[in-house]
Parts: sequence; C-alpha cells; structure tokens
Amino acid sequence: MKAARVILAVAGVAMLSLAACGKGDRPPILMNVKSDSDGPDEFTILPAKPLELPESLTDLPDPTPGGANRTDPTPNDDAIIALGGNPAKAGGIPAADTALYSRAARYGVDSGVRQTLASEDLEFRRKNNGRLLERMLNVNVYFKAYAKMALDQHKELLRWRKAGVRTPSAPPRQDKE
Repeated sequence: MKAARVILAVAGVAMLSLAACGKGDRPPILMNVKSDSDGPDEFTILPAKPLELPESLTDLPDPTPGGANRTDPTPNDDAIIALGGNPAKAGGIPAADTALYSRAARYGVDSGVRQTLASEDLEFRRKNNGRLLERMLNVNVYFKAYAKMALDQHKELLRWRKAGVRTPSAPPRQDKE
C-alpha cells in the first residue's frame, strides 16, 4: 500500500513537471536569438538622423508636439530610397516594374498566399520544434530543422562551373576542382 502511494506521488510529480513544459498556444520559435540580459537590445536602437540647417529658416515646418520630427529615424522609407524607390508610392507597383510584375503573375496570383505560407510555416515549426531537453534548455534548433532545405554552396558552385558558367564573384578555382 505504501509503495503504491510512492509510485502515485512520483507519477503525479512527473506529470505536473511535464505539463509545466508546455507553452500553450504560442508558435514554436526555432531561432533563439533573444538576449538574456535586462539591458537594451542594440538592434532595436535607431540613431537619429543628423541635424540639417535648411537654406532658409522659413522652410522649417511648424512644430507638432508629439508628432514626427525631421530627425526621427525612418528605416522603412530609408530602405525604399536605398533600393531606388519612392516612399510616397511604396504601396503600388512602379511603372518601370509593370512588365516584371506581369511576367511573374502570368499563371495567376493567389490573394491569400501570405496566410497560406504563414499557416504552412507554423505547421513546419511545430513539427520541428526540437526535443524536450532542447526546448527546456532553449537550444537553437533552426539549422537542424532546415538542414534538408539548405543549399550546399560549394557543390552548387562546382555544378555551375562544370556547366561552363562564369562565376566572377565566387572565389577563384582551387587546383582540386
């Protein structure tokens, strides 16, 4: 009778400890790159733009308390400008790219492709979430999960070179190739 109670107690503790390992409805995270410290994350800090003196001080906009400032960082707009776009027209397709868009959409466009990919990705991450100890110890399982999909860059370079394609940006050939 006493042995049965001990077994039940051990089983109960084991069941509770396993239940505590559950993460609820949160999607699994394969790439664990969060900081363990309470300090600031250096990747979330955006420096302010440099101060500029306009040609005429009458060109300065009226102050807007709590509003945008000329020196506020605008990383999305800066990226669009760096890629040759216009932030004011970021929502549409530039006139120069209509032929490219038409060619890419020649077999049809799925309007719900983002939702489809998001659900498929969530299912993949749930299937490849790592083993129990990997989850408990917060081990990065990203590269293991995507290993089957990874491209071997050296084999691919060799394949293109054997096909006679010039690869000027790749490292020079080695003697064993």
